[in-house]
Amino acid sequence: MSIFYLFDFPSLWSPFFGLSLIIVFIGYYFLTIKYRLLFKRSTPVQKSQVLSFITFLIILYIIKGSPIDLLSHMMLTFHMVQMGFLLLVLPILFIKGIPFWFWQTILNRPFLKVVLKLFTRPIAAMLFFNVAFSLYHIPMILDFSKTSTMYHTSIHSILFVLATFMYWPILGVYKKGYDMSGLLKTGYMFANGALMLPACALIIFSSTPLYSTYSEPESWVNALSLCASPSSISNLGVLGPELIELFNPLGLIQDQQLGGIIMKGIQEIIYGILIAKVFLDWYREDQAYAAVETKKYMAQYYKNETD
Repeated sequence: MSIFYLFDFPSLWSPFFGLSLIIVFIGYYFLTIKYRLLFKRSTPVQKSQVLSFITFLIILYIIKGSPIDLLSHMMLTFHMVQMGFLLLVLPILFIKGIPFWFWQTILNRPFLKVVLKLFTRPIAAMLFFNVAFSLYHIPMILDFSKTSTMYHTSIHSILFVLATFMYWPILGVYKKGYDMSGLLKTGYMFANGALMLPACALIIFSSTPLYSTYSEPESWVNALSLCASPSSISNLGVLGPELIELFNPLGLIQDQQLGGIIMKGIQEIIYGILIAKVFLDWYREDQAYAAVETKKYMAQYYKNETD
């Protein structure tokens, strides 16, 4: 594909971002494994937690440091792939990758306790995330976010934090006052899916291009400059609609529709898996409770028979 000939290595693979993620993992290793005894009540980190955190870093690099990040500034389809993994997959891996005792140590700070209590209330967490997601995909706001690396990074970081808060009430890693039943967790995830629908529907069913970032040559190149070097931008040649068509073979409307479908599809798959897990856990707990109650009843019954 032409992209590999026109863009230099740093534009395609973001080596400094990759190095920063390696530094993050080294910090994770020292804090949770090498020097975990410095933390009160620490326990050995489970292999599944380490694997979860490593997977989090790998996927984060793939969507924000590989050519997918470059493509996300060219086509809405790849933007939605990036958003789907950043907001619906990575928060789960991030929460699961941090040991319980580490969460407990960090979040027991007075200020963070107040923030956690406010933003992880189920209804608040659900509304904060879905409203922010919908607002971000208003054309004026998304186009604005592509005008500056600071705006773009800040908005994506805020959305990731809000997505983490949204998942917090159902993952049960570090509960702080909000322990929902299986039925409420199922309803919570269905409600989240319903609240995301309007933004995706607007994108899927629009008959005109919504975002100047993906349809107007000057805005398109400005957005691309957030992750591509000046020398790579100069290799693109003359600005014009042909340039967008070269890197967007689907066409503007089809690309827009596919992007909305992909985002909604990722959401349906992830939420469906979580609902199935919640239901299965709920069923197992119910069966275990029934078994205990039956055992108690039978023990009492035999005791009465022998008396």
